[in-house]
Amino acid sequence: MKFRSFLNAVAAIAISLLLVATIGFSWIFAQSPLGLLKGSSQSSPTAAMFVPKQAPVMASLLVNPDRLESLRQVGTKPSDRATTRREFEQFKQGILGKSELDYRRDVQPWLGDEITAAITTLDIDRDEANGKAAGYLLALATKDTERSREFLQVFWQKRAIAGTDLAFDDYKGTKIIYGKVEAESAPMTVATAIVGRQYVLFANSPKVLRDAINNVQAVELNLEHSSEYQQAIAALDQGRIGVVFANLPQLTELNGQEITETASSAAISLGLDRKGLIAETAIIRDGTEANSIKQPVDALKYVPAIAPISASGINLDQLWLGLSSDGAVSKWVNSPIETLGKRWNLDLPQDIFNWVKGEYALALVPKSEMLDWVFVADKTADPGAETAIARLDELGKAQGITTGTIQIGNQPVSVWTRLGSADAAKKIDAEVVGVHTTIDKYEIFTTSMNAMNTVLSAKKNVLANSKTFDQAIAALQKENAGYLYLDWETAQPILEKQLPILKVAELVGEPLFEHLRSLTVSNYGNRSGVQRGAIFIRFS
Repeated sequence: MKFRSFLNAVAAIAISLLLVATIGFSWIFAQSPLGLLKGSSQSSPTAAMFVPKQAPVMASLLVNPDRLESLRQVGTKPSDRATTRREFEQFKQGILGKSELDYRRDVQPWLGDEITAAITTLDIDRDEANGKAAGYLLALATKDTERSREFLQVFWQKRAIAGTDLAFDDYKGTKIIYGKVEAESAPMTVATAIVGRQYVLFANSPKVLRDAINNVQAVELNLEHSSEYQQAIAALDQGRIGVVFANLPQLTELNGQEITETASSAAISLGLDRKGLIAETAIIRDGTEANSIKQPVDALKYVPAIAPISASGINLDQLWLGLSSDGAVSKWVNSPIETLGKRWNLDLPQDIFNWVKGEYALALVPKSEMLDWVFVADKTADPGAETAIARLDELGKAQGITTGTIQIGNQPVSVWTRLGSADAAKKIDAEVVGVHTTIDKYEIFTTSMNAMNTVLSAKKNVLANSKTFDQAIAALQKENAGYLYLDWETAQPILEKQLPILKVAELVGEPLFEHLRSLTVSNYGNRSGVQRGAIFIRFS
């Protein structure tokens, strides 16, 4: 295999690890019933000493893949073990990318308990005149130094026989081997080194390895001794088998986006639960403490259990201020809020969110080809809520929307209707653009009569009483500031229409998505400048 091909393989290794770490290291780690449910004995990656402080992102698996496979087999039905074994083999071979290497033959004999991949720099030579080339580093812990040396010896012998001109660099006591490049303007190659008796390093340039060695010797340069890294890792309470750390401004710049991020860095720990994977998050950001709840909000008593997507919590006004001020997040949340606002001819943050200081729930309810929204808000937490709700009717009238009251069963509901003329039939058409009603201390808004009918007829078949929802939040901290919940089976087609790139992710992480049942995000609030939260990914 040519060096260029192997270079692609090294890049694929790093990208594969980063992707797998981000989406959950695949479902195959999910149901281990033994010791790893408490996490790895190693709480943070030791290879962070090779990674510079300003690195855009680093991802680490802190247990040997073989140990995970053994534990997974213990928790699998005998009839399913062959399938599980095949999926695990696909994962392990996928770590090596499209190379001629075989995991079981070439890597398994010496691989230890850590795999760390990082994008170390936005530009290896820091020369914009020849374009930007990011630096990639892959650090593999070795449990058998001699076997790993033999592996690298055979690895380079094959390339030398194939005609590659090898270069040997003794840098500060460490031997670096790489393929010579034709010009300094083309720094990309494959470089390897064994550091001490603990690590096998791969990189896409010898300069990346030299920098890694420098980072070990000058501790003030490496990520392990970064105060923000230490603060973020210390805020992660969950036992973990993996860690991802990102320098958010650098990562944003790597993606070619304008730097608008208000947070400086983020850490994610990946842990196991008997029914899924828990990703605990810690984001370095100044902010006020978020109010917490100790059980799902009562507003969920008015959200039908069939809702595939819902958000619930308290203090929507504060939450919206935080989301809208975050450049990266606001791009995701503004679009659906603007769409709903146009449907109702309202500025939702100004006209509704401002007075929602108590419980709230926002959900989508499927209706044939379309979707309806349901919004439930506690109107007793703000003295001005009643006045604000009455003002909504006045705003509607000013925009040509007719307001009226009808009965659904014994429940009076207010209807916003837009009148239009159907010329061909010479008659008036009435389009319902919104419906709202009061039940107990809650004001309930829907985008259609059908949705309101669904809410009022749901009775006990609601999210608050749903066993599926209870399972989706079971692994999350009970005291939190709310939930964002996705029932994957019904939410998948909706999200695929809104996010076409999701189909690509489903192809890459096929085992994960095949067994995915729900995804729930929770906000734990701000603690000493660290915004904490978690994601529970539940599998079948």
